[in-house]
Amino acid sequence: MSLSTEVMTQMKAAMKSKDQNALTSLRAIKSAILMAQTESGAKEELTEEQELKLLQKLVKQRKDSAAIFTEQGREDLAEPELAQVEVIAQFLPAQMSEAEIEAVVNEVISQTGAQGMKDMGKVMGMVNGKVAGKADGGTVAKVVKAKLA
Repeated sequence: MSLSTEVMTQMKAAMKSKDQNALTSLRAIKSAILMAQTESGAKEELTEEQELKLLQKLVKQRKDSAAIFTEQGREDLAEPELAQVEVIAQFLPAQMSEAEIEAVVNEVISQTGAQGMKDMGKVMGMVNGKVAGKADGGTVAKVVKAKLA
């Protein structure tokens, strides 16, 4: 089942159960999908990779907003953002642990023979290709920096 079909199914269920938080999150996903489809000019289906990037972007935006609200002492605004993260994250594959990311980074470093920070871009590119959608870019960068430093 495609992401847009799954989102529509979940939206109908959220409307029936009057779950405003889930409904808001699902509408945001649907809107982002439509924007991405029409951005290219034609109304073509998005690839799975594009859908994952889109979902990760939505999760990151909400986490950043929640962090800012929390920093400013506005828990009343941070809570809905974090609740939306939960709803959107259910469409993402299970996230890798830091230990799993570290194993992939070690493998890539041994394959490429990377020796220092000058090789970070090459390592990051290969690692991101292998863990696409399964790991946060910030966590990957942190592990790569620690290994190359």
